[in-house]
Amino acid sequence: MTTKLQALNLSVLDALGDTMHWLKWGQHFGPLSGHESKIGDEEYRQILTTFAYGTGLGTAQLARNITGVGDRQISFLNQRHVTEEKLDAAIRYTVNGYNRFWLPSFWGDPGRAAADGTKWDIYENNILSEYHIRYGGWGGVAYYHVSDTYIALFSHFIPCGVWEAIYILDGLIKNKSDIQPDTVHGDTQAQNAVVFGLAYLLGIRLMPRIRNWKDLKCYKSSSEQTYLHIQALFSKDNIDWALIERHLPDMLQVAQSVKAGCIAPSTILRKLGTASRKNKLYFAFRELGRVIRTLFLLEYVSSEELRRIIQGATNKCESFNKFVKWVYFAANTLEENVRDKQLKIIKYNHLIANLLIFHNCHSMTQALKELQSEGMEITPEILRTLSPYRQHLNRFGVFELRERVVAPVDYGIQL
Repeated sequence: MTTKLQALNLSVLDALGDTMHWLKWGQHFGPLSGHESKIGDEEYRQILTTFAYGTGLGTAQLARNITGVGDRQISFLNQRHVTEEKLDAAIRYTVNGYNRFWLPSFWGDPGRAAADGTKWDIYENNILSEYHIRYGGWGGVAYYHVSDTYIALFSHFIPCGVWEAIYILDGLIKNKSDIQPDTVHGDTQAQNAVVFGLAYLLGIRLMPRIRNWKDLKCYKSSSEQTYLHIQALFSKDNIDWALIERHLPDMLQVAQSVKAGCIAPSTILRKLGTASRKNKLYFAFRELGRVIRTLFLLEYVSSEELRRIIQGATNKCESFNKFVKWVYFAANTLEENVRDKQLKIIKYNHLIANLLIFHNCHSMTQALKELQSEGMEITPEILRTLSPYRQHLNRFGVFELRERVVAPVDYGIQL
């Protein structure tokens, strides 16, 4: 497989050009006015703009390496033709195209997704920038929702200091692609009791990988109940069912507002993120979340298969984090200080990563057909070991050492 993919001798730009031909993903870009574009070589410029911003190369450096286009032409398209919403539309269109492939059905369950963040360095003197204690250094967190079939469904850029669980539901609610997971996995920071409660009312199964799960409390429905062998797992506290019943209409109204798109889950979770005595809705969501989390923890500790599934899904998300950094090869820092521009770069990078995943899946499909024609037996077990996070593409282009007449060295100047 690796030998056949490397024999293609393709660059990242080649892959973007191929996917433009197959998918026409550039159709989602266009003048902000809504009028018809007057750019003659529009698709060519769309590819170069996406490559310049999504790889960190920048417009000036790309213009030096591509003949016939200037940096202003590239930046003009970014400023006048591309928005976050248009990038999301192109990403969604790519996901829908990827979902038509045969191979992803062997790689995972489209009903599951995992969410995880990775730190991106940005300048210290920046409103969004915070010091990340775990990773060290100043930056922000690119937060991705990755399908169990490897394709990334949604991306966001958030500060380092926030609890990631606040944003874990946004990706599933805002995802409008053909892949619609109802189960989301994450790490320890992807959960708390309030998020469990809201996720349950939204019809989302929150099943995170929790470090030191034994430090969390399990709750009994009443103090009279006792359980053989597992009594030690439960806290002395009990569920306040009256509190849940009293505020259930209000909680359902919040969930309905989120479903209708009137408010984002992260917005309501930030509002509920306080244990003030006046915030009765917070305590109601927390109490409901304690019920749901207790049920999940009991299933988590009793099922090795469930732990394996959760571990596999979160590993795929972490692999995607490495893949997007591989795509962003030309810089180590997001050099924009405006938050909207930072998010656009994350979206450009996300789009390129998804396009490369699409292209890799196509190339792997062709390679497998060739191997079959050569007499190799392709089994489902073999297909399950494959991944579209292939790094066979040439990121840096082709360098040419030109033969030319070189003038002799001149060491001085006469005054």
